Amino acid sequence: MTYCIAVTMTSLAFAETPVPVTPTAPPQAATEPLATLGVLDATHPRIPLPPTLIPPPPTLDVKAYVLMDADTGQIIANMAGNTRVPPASLTKMMTLYVAFQALKNGQIHLSDPVTIGEKAWRTGGSRMFLKVGSTATVEQLLQGVIVASGNDACVALAEYIGGTEATFAQLMNQTAEHLGMNNSHFVDSTGLPDPTHYSTAEDMALLSRAIIHDFPEYYPYFKEKWIVYNNIRQPNRNRLLWRDTAVDGLKTGHTDEAGFCLVASAHQQDMRLIAAVMGAHSDSERANDTQALLNYGFRFYTVKSLFKPGIPITTQRVWFGESPQIELGVARPLKVLLPVGHEKDLQAAVHFPAPLNAPIMQGHSYGTLSVQLDGKTIASEPLIALLDDPSGGLWDRMKDHVVLWLKKK
Repeated sequence: MTYCIAVTMTSLAFAETPVPVTPTAPPQAATEPLATLGVLDATHPRIPLPPTLIPPPPTLDVKAYVLMDADTGQIIANMAGNTRVPPASLTKMMTLYVAFQALKNGQIHLSDPVTIGEKAWRTGGSRMFLKVGSTATVEQLLQGVIVASGNDACVALAEYIGGTEATFAQLMNQTAEHLGMNNSHFVDSTGLPDPTHYSTAEDMALLSRAIIHDFPEYYPYFKEKWIVYNNIRQPNRNRLLWRDTAVDGLKTGHTDEAGFCLVASAHQQDMRLIAAVMGAHSDSERANDTQALLNYGFRFYTVKSLFKPGIPITTQRVWFGESPQIELGVARPLKVLLPVGHEKDLQAAVHFPAPLNAPIMQGHSYGTLSVQLDGKTIASEPLIALLDDPSGGLWDRMKDHVVLWLKKK
């Protein structure tokens, strides 16, 4: 059975003196508006429109698209986002993720020399222009994949990490499963056409978010505009890097089967968005469509920080403990994405699966804080104990047993 405890505004977030909750049986479910918390900042100047005047997302002539907030993972706009489509060179983001993970684990190093095999040299499509038998460092290959979209660099990395490209593809699929990319399957490191090689706009946005969050030390590679290798200078094919200073990644893709694809991320103030466009009709259209999605998100949506870690959110009754009450909060910042002007519509509730019985251990989760907008839960976070509350003495425990027995009468 789940107990939902009503919380007052002063007992939430940044209140210095949380209001204690008097034990009741059974507690009644409740939600309370958050707008009076005083923690909803106004760091994003926006057009002062009434909340109901949020226009629909842009209409795009593409196979699929997704617009996602990188911080919360919430999706702002979605058209056929879970439809399986050929990902073309967007595949290389997974190749890069696996390579970044190998770097993080110490399996490989940026300075490692990689000997270029014949398969890498013979692979067609976009190239870094590696020569068979030559060597390139892991870092050079990463730059070749990101900037030049080099298929030869992908195969060279795949063979260096996995032994064979087929084995590396298994690592790609295991990683996809781990990241929750439930509609993706990879058979190679490059994205060259294959009927069993597919992904979705939403999965590509998830992958991009994982790269940004899991490997911030390598993410700056994605904003590099040029690569020079083997006396050949090649530009980054992501046009948005050249036209919008807020854009700092990620990857383009194109085959006849996939059309023109682009996943781009942009950062403005404290908000980062990811737009994934699949199956546009031209290089310029994929750039324009992706830019339209990013502009829409930044103009009509905002991210609000509601709760800070370590700050008491609610105080709850503890049975059989040294202290009769315990303060609970969140372990990490809780942020939400919402349409501009809808801050006053936010509500929150704290949920506990059972009464809290000592011993209570600091940092352990005992309930859930949920945030709703228009009746829909848009964020939730475990509620953790901010202090220990060990078991009380015999007399304290006996008193609580008596109180609970009387409540049942």
